[in-house]
Amino acid sequence: MPQAQQQWAIVGGGLLGMTLAHRLRQAGRSVSLYEGAPQLGGLASPWRLDDFVWDRHYHVTLLSDHALRGLLRELDLEASIDWVQTRTGFYTNGRLHSMSNVREFVTFPGLSVIEKMRLAATILYASHLKNWQPLENITVADWLTRLSGKRTFEKLWLPLLRAKLGESYRKTSAAFIWAIIARMYAARRTGLKKEMFGYVPGGYARVLAQFERMLRSGGVQIACARPAQAIAPSAAGRLKISFSDGADECFDRVVVTAPGPVAAQLCPALRADETARLRGIAYQGIICASLVLRKPLAGYYVTNITDAWVPFTAVIEMSALVSPQHFNGKALVYLPKYLAPDDPTFALPDEQIEAQFLAALERMYPNFRRSDVLCFKVSRVRYVLPISTLGYSQTLPPVITSVPGLFTVNAAHIVNGTLNVNETVTLANATAQRLLAHEDVLAVPLATAV
Repeated sequence: MPQAQQQWAIVGGGLLGMTLAHRLRQAGRSVSLYEGAPQLGGLASPWRLDDFVWDRHYHVTLLSDHALRGLLRELDLEASIDWVQTRTGFYTNGRLHSMSNVREFVTFPGLSVIEKMRLAATILYASHLKNWQPLENITVADWLTRLSGKRTFEKLWLPLLRAKLGESYRKTSAAFIWAIIARMYAARRTGLKKEMFGYVPGGYARVLAQFERMLRSGGVQIACARPAQAIAPSAAGRLKISFSDGADECFDRVVVTAPGPVAAQLCPALRADETARLRGIAYQGIICASLVLRKPLAGYYVTNITDAWVPFTAVIEMSALVSPQHFNGKALVYLPKYLAPDDPTFALPDEQIEAQFLAALERMYPNFRRSDVLCFKVSRVRYVLPISTLGYSQTLPPVITSVPGLFTVNAAHIVNGTLNVNETVTLANATAQRLLAHEDVLAVPLATAV
């Protein structure tokens, strides 16, 4: 069959699947995109909050996000990005501090002058480090302790690591923190002085609507609310997707973009070692609360938290970045809590999470009142952040599997970055090129990975 007539299916309609579908269709392939949820977008999908619609999770665009900005340019949206200088807060020892410039960094309490110098040197060193592979062989705790010192690690780095990774920080490589520092440092125009973040007016609701229109007009077949149950070789030598509604459809090529454990369940024909690699990816899940308030909290886009009693990871004041006019004059705040996929907190009712989170806000912000809350909604996702454990890139499952025509790719294949929309688009672009280059290859060694 001529390559241009081969039928491809993408299982998973997040931004990874959408971008893959776009690139494959640009190359002349027949593409169908399936999403189990009622709408496309995955972690970037929007929802209604009070009397407006915005993102279900917090997202931001950096000046250095070239892949994302390139995609937005294709969507005729890049020129509409609003770029804003933001501020950063730190909540430590029961007090809120600003750390948005060099002067505030110098006066930040709790660390000596020498410790601050070592901390600044750590960030500067990591931000300029290009060869990240050796960092996969040292734990993040050992690396940061060596660079910043034991007290700075215990006082500052350790609470931040635990907030994001829980006790999994112990098995996380130094590549994890390097990727975060490298990306965030790139957002600052002049060293540690300013950071410019951007957003598309209308949020990802606007981005996704425009993206879906482009996909459909380009010939991509899209089906939402169509969860797949199994993918297996068919008698005709193709791949059969069985859907939850009982229907089956066959394709020449199928790309599964679901998280590792989900992909392993969907693809029973994979070899045992491939399944083990998919299931072996360590993840952090997230409970993310969206709050609509009558007034802002403190005006910091992000407030990092080092006090262990706080039940959420950080405070993201989206209205410190996005003009309040997009929220009808109100303030939008995200309170994320990262936790293991099997953490019992996932089963807590929204009302209990709301009570815990609002009690913490009352303690953190003396001017906050529960009567300020106009809307409180909770999002739960069990597989969000793949954890870069020691030797991570050498243990990933293959993109090109042992099943002819079956491919698996997800956020776990972001081996030299951290999970964000720019890295997701970068991964999709690279994967599309690779899949097109290997269309006639039935299988490659397991060591191959993006």
